[in-house]
Amino acid sequence: MRSGFISVIGRTNAGKSSMINSLLGENLTIISHKRNATRRKINAIIMHENNQLIFIDTPGLHKSQKIFNQKLVEIALKSIEGADLVFFVASVKDDLSEYKDFLSLACKVPHIVILNKVDLVDNAYLLTKMNEYSSLSEHFKTLLPYSSKQKSAKKALLDAVVKFLPEHPHYYDSELLSSAKEKDIYKDFILEAIFQSFSDELPYQCELEISRFEAKEHILFIDANIITSSHNHKAMIIGKNATALKRLGKNARIRIEKFAQKKLMLNLFVQVKKNWDKDEDFLKQILEL
Repeated sequence: MRSGFISVIGRTNAGKSSMINSLLGENLTIISHKRNATRRKINAIIMHENNQLIFIDTPGLHKSQKIFNQKLVEIALKSIEGADLVFFVASVKDDLSEYKDFLSLACKVPHIVILNKVDLVDNAYLLTKMNEYSSLSEHFKTLLPYSSKQKSAKKALLDAVVKFLPEHPHYYDSELLSSAKEKDIYKDFILEAIFQSFSDELPYQCELEISRFEAKEHILFIDANIITSSHNHKAMIIGKNATALKRLGKNARIRIEKFAQKKLMLNLFVQVKKNWDKDEDFLKQILEL
């Protein structure tokens, strides 16, 4: 029996969350083509034979002068502490600069390089890319190609990873999908609906606080405050006759009810908090730093 924590690190939009969801077989983590959709680390518990792998999804690594973005990178780097293994996830089309930046962090935890989205390239391109990474092979334990769309890739990856984990009893009940609280999972589901419902920069100007969470046997009750930075953004989120807010609520409700297998009573409110993304005390609270 082997069990361990695997911190999943990589640039924004490298496909980290999609990879974890495909390994888990459930849409647990936020997926969006927009940058910085993942804002809090979340543990996904994957059983592979009698072994327990706890994958830690993290915000993407990126360079920014904004306090909010710097806090997201801080979350990602902190997830390395205490991990048994690190996955550095790179899109197969990326050059090696992101990986070299990662190496400059002087990570002492052993890591594996995952070349993600290999379904987007042919075998010749993949071989060339793997040869490029091989020039830095003294830094990583192994190099693995992966595609969330190829079912055979899942078993091959998990088989390869288990041998790098320590012998240890399971940390969590084997029936659990995550160690996160239900409230926190659904909070991210609502945030994901915001990313899906609005284009351009608006989602980046939003955060979420849950003011009421009550779980009964067959129904959930959630009241949530959407926090945005201006009255113009508030008007956009609500929409004429509240149509945008209703559409957002419907999308979030479908997502949560499918996952929870329960009915959901969801109330959404919109609150203006100017410069919330620069308020360090507020950021520590919502990002759980």
